Amino acid sequence: MRGSDRKEGFSVHAVSGTRAVHLGMNARQDATRDLVGFGVGRRVGPGQDIRWLNGFKTFREVVPDPQRGDYFPTVEQPIQDFKWGHYSALPDETNHYVVRPLFRPQNGDLSNLRAGTDLEVTIRTEKEDDGEHSVLFNRGAIVSQAYADRFAGDTGLSEDELAAELDDPGAERTQWLSRGLLEAALGFIAQARSSRFSLHCAFYELTYLPILKALADAAGAGATVEVAFEADHYMTGAKKRVESSQGKRNRAAIAGYQGKPRLHFRERIHHISIPHNKFIVLVENGRPIAVWTGSTNITSSGFLGQSNVGHIVRDEAVVAAYLAYFRQIAADTQRADLKAWINQHSPNPTVLATGKTTPLFSPRTNDSMLDWYGDRMDEASQTILLTSAFGVTPKLAERFNNDRDYLRYILMEQESRGAGAQEMLERDSDTRIVLGQGLGTTGRLGHWKDIPGWKLEKWMWREHHYRSSGHVFFCHTKYMVIDPLTDDPKVFSGSANFSGASLKNNDENMLLIRGNQAVADIYTTEFFRLLNHFYFRQVANRTAEDGRSDPDIRYLNPDDSWVAGHFRAQNYRSKRRELFGIPA
Repeated sequence: MRGSDRKEGFSVHAVSGTRAVHLGMNARQDATRDLVGFGVGRRVGPGQDIRWLNGFKTFREVVPDPQRGDYFPTVEQPIQDFKWGHYSALPDETNHYVVRPLFRPQNGDLSNLRAGTDLEVTIRTEKEDDGEHSVLFNRGAIVSQAYADRFAGDTGLSEDELAAELDDPGAERTQWLSRGLLEAALGFIAQARSSRFSLHCAFYELTYLPILKALADAAGAGATVEVAFEADHYMTGAKKRVESSQGKRNRAAIAGYQGKPRLHFRERIHHISIPHNKFIVLVENGRPIAVWTGSTNITSSGFLGQSNVGHIVRDEAVVAAYLAYFRQIAADTQRADLKAWINQHSPNPTVLATGKTTPLFSPRTNDSMLDWYGDRMDEASQTILLTSAFGVTPKLAERFNNDRDYLRYILMEQESRGAGAQEMLERDSDTRIVLGQGLGTTGRLGHWKDIPGWKLEKWMWREHHYRSSGHVFFCHTKYMVIDPLTDDPKVFSGSANFSGASLKNNDENMLLIRGNQAVADIYTTEFFRLLNHFYFRQVANRTAEDGRSDPDIRYLNPDDSWVAGHFRAQNYRSKRRELFGIPA
């Protein structure tokens, strides 16, 4: 949902997802003289008192020695930026935001700022279930001040103790990290509560006990439950079955559930590379009702660690397509036969109809869908948002290497490799790349390392990740949003990593959605929630690597000198202000 207000040379534009709201401020440049920032607050209701949101930066003259854990009302220590994110919103909730321009007084006393005219916008967050779509994002920000503050004591837990807590859906830590993702998955499965229902699941990683138990409970209630999973790998050249590491983990996890009535495990071994799907189809009395899909593996890390999304679709044609695809997977269809089936039933789309959802399945005969994705990127007029767990393939990287005058954003786990992909991504200054990471550039991932010159330990809690091994720790989502703030947004989301391998070699699925503003707003606000979170850590780490320090990072500018970069032609901050704001 979107809303806006403009008064006396200033404006605010709000975009809400389900649990995140993005505010974009704008101004006429002649109205910004002596502007020292914005106060941002919320009213409980129209005309009610303002509850000012907090920030951590201060005017040195007012708070010369801020301490760790100190936060300050933004009406006193304002935001010196033209954007702000509210990330503790709740779904289907009306929010009344107040944005107050604040100015340096003529006497220079920064403890008594001069207030401009308040901008006010009322906006309702999206529902987690709009009848057709439900989009759920987990916290995805383990290395955060909130986690370090809330669960500082977990550094004393053994790995077994921590694992046991994360296996408990009712534990405070589990619920905080899940942020509704696990609860939604369990609720989806729990709909299969009698013999009228069946569940049909295709999983790559299948080790998380709460989900296994929920599937067993559904079978115990009378539902038929089928689970296709990676068991091992059949090597065609050697004509033999070979144990795979993931197959070994999966088989060990399901051992206690084998042989239960109405719970059927289907081994998938005749795959090309990996059977990478993560979806569940719900059927009632033979009718396809809903499908759960997205990027979330059935692991504790999938639900509670790395950033992930679960996307539920309730469209009978879409769900029927997933069910037909599941039948091929569950039969462990030979590779060539599966590709032939997909060529017939899931061809490359020609035109995406507005307001429609189109499913796409793999493995495919070739990777021509990369060109299709690239063509959609070339059609963009406003911006592109892309997440990538394993870097960007050269075929898409070259689409970022252009002179189009709009911003593109990439949030990824690791830099791209091969064929100059990373160089192409970095060539155009309008492409902003942010890597998932914790503070500190060496040592165990995500665990705090002091950065010389920054003195972060004086005012930040020591962050750490609860995992110390694995492949993806921060950014695991696989989605792209094109022109999200227009009337014709496009969202592509699923299990595939926008790579040749995901198209030709893996079992994969994607949702192609056009013209659904609510879905686009959810993906967009969640994208920037994580991008902003990791951007600070990236700046700190790279500055330290270059041998530079920024001891004044916590202090605000005492005058309007911070504003100039937001209005300088071709400057990133100026383009960002125009992207998220509306004319003032």
